[in-house]
Amino acid sequence: MDTTLQDPLVGQVLDGRYRVDARIAVGGMATVYRAVDTRLDRVLALKVMHPSLAVDVSFVERFIREAKSVARLDHPNVVQVFDQGADGAYVYLAMEYIAGCTLRDVLRERGALQPRAALDILEPVLAALGAAHRAGFVHRDMKPENVLIGDDGRVKVADFGLVRAVDTVTNTTGTVLGTVSYLAPEQIESGAADPRVDVYACGILLYEMLTGVKPHDGDSPAIVLYKHLHDDVPPPSAAVPGMAYELDELVASATARTPGVRPHDAVALLAQVRRGRGRLGAEQLDAVPPQALTAEHDNAGDRTSVIPRALTSPTPGFARAGGPPSRPLPAGEDEGDGGAADSSHRTSRFRSPPPLPPRRRTALRRGPMAAVVAVLLVLGLGTGVWYINSGQFTKVPPLLAKTEREARDRLADAGLDVGQVEEAYSDTVERGTVISTDPAVGARIRGHDPVSLTISKGPQTVRVPDLDGYPLDKARSLLEDEGLEPGMVTRAFSEDVARGSVVSTEPGKGTEVRAGSAVALTVSRGSPVDVPDVTGDDPADARSELREAGLEVRIADERVTSGHDAGRVARQSPGAGRRLAEGDTVTLTLSKGPEMIGVPDVVGDSVDEAREKLEGAGFRVEEDRGLLDLFGDTVEGQSVAGGDTAPKGSTITVEIG
Repeated sequence: MDTTLQDPLVGQVLDGRYRVDARIAVGGMATVYRAVDTRLDRVLALKVMHPSLAVDVSFVERFIREAKSVARLDHPNVVQVFDQGADGAYVYLAMEYIAGCTLRDVLRERGALQPRAALDILEPVLAALGAAHRAGFVHRDMKPENVLIGDDGRVKVADFGLVRAVDTVTNTTGTVLGTVSYLAPEQIESGAADPRVDVYACGILLYEMLTGVKPHDGDSPAIVLYKHLHDDVPPPSAAVPGMAYELDELVASATARTPGVRPHDAVALLAQVRRGRGRLGAEQLDAVPPQALTAEHDNAGDRTSVIPRALTSPTPGFARAGGPPSRPLPAGEDEGDGGAADSSHRTSRFRSPPPLPPRRRTALRRGPMAAVVAVLLVLGLGTGVWYINSGQFTKVPPLLAKTEREARDRLADAGLDVGQVEEAYSDTVERGTVISTDPAVGARIRGHDPVSLTISKGPQTVRVPDLDGYPLDKARSLLEDEGLEPGMVTRAFSEDVARGSVVSTEPGKGTEVRAGSAVALTVSRGSPVDVPDVTGDDPADARSELREAGLEVRIADERVTSGHDAGRVARQSPGAGRRLAEGDTVTLTLSKGPEMIGVPDVVGDSVDEAREKLEGAGFRVEEDRGLLDLFGDTVEGQSVAGGDTAPKGSTITVEIG
């Protein structure tokens, strides 16, 4: 059932420019509409933040960050962002409209794809991400919902709503942003994000396209997160027997749990994918997956979420290498190292053990004594190394978020010295406490070696500059020069400030704020223009009157029936009395003329019967009585004969005798 008619935005014109035609999709943060840019006369997608979230500064900042980030990416496989702004409670992005579907739609309908189709989709996705990575950005929320496939076959990456600059601090305190099924282990553990988290998500995408299912599932997000941390992604050939070994290798390389083992960005993974494809024959590329893998999809884990850090952190109730244990680990029991050691061999774990060369096999047949001697030598040597190292090495103790005094005491207790102490600004770490150490916490270090500390100076603050009267582009530049982010733009009428220049800021000028904070800008729409009423006018006269008022005119393609003569203005949007800015557009819809309907024959009927018939058919009724017929009750004639047609809503006069 089409519910767009119930949406209050459908049919409206946002910001005097974007006519909303239909609702496309609804998400947790925004609704996407198909709209028309009335100035440039082009169809586009309008992403409008839910009004309930528009009051949340962090959501608005993320919205604006998406516009700014994607606008910098000029790539054929990235959905373009044309404009960003606000109209009252509606904060919006104007984006390229892609007629087609998402990769999630394809997977729901078809399940597993042939390898050729999977690689044909993956390659342009990696090309888009590669452009972002080389421009200094990380997507952080790659999933099938954000891969658009046009009706013409073009593949585009959308929704850079969680994009972050590679060289900015990406750790988050208390939460992780992303989609559970596609989070890389380092995102879960610390919130850190560099291009390799997108590489990991693309490895999950490839696995899902090749098998029709996700590699990690569970009854709760916590279980899925745990598996990302502690379980390798299985080879696709385990689900699809006979699948090419090269595809197993691609998935293994991209989804290595240790970030350093993965390709360093999407460009490197794309090169690896193309090399792998080149080694596959047509039969391997066009292999048809079993129909059993076309499963019904549960999208509960596909939503972008704010995940509490407590849900992602290992607890005493979770064993490091085998899933949730049946009991808590007792005090002093070793939890292991999280499986990091065996992760370093991910890229070769699908190979069969190589056959031993002939000389090696001969040596192993020389008898048990040689083997026993070799084992004893190895054990003796290992014991000696352990004995020597145990007295020389220790680990850097946990120091993060400790005061400098506490950090010095802990280092002394661990037999380590304090090295260089530096200070740095931090938006997330309390002033006077440790931001980082060198070597890092947990690193292996010789006794009495120095550990350098970086202590937080708290957030860096700056004053909001006076931007009143500056053109919008210049105001944005001045904010960036001060280390601030241009925030949401709201347009308002002003008789004192020129159109397109800043009226005010929020926070106001001179206010001290954190560096990097967003500053909302109110920009002048110029003096207000009252929209005149031109309904019923000839289009030429209407156009002339509107232009004299300083407004632009657009004539709608469709025509509607109305009480006005054919060719006259039937309705206008915005309506008469609304206030617009000079240069805004008024859309005029012309009349097809009134609807002609048949007139009932009421001659001989009583006055009440005649009125009921005529009004029921859509006419107005007037009575014509002579002086001698004041008390008559029978219709003796009608102004339009029964069976003829007349405009709906017109008046029929009946003669009473």
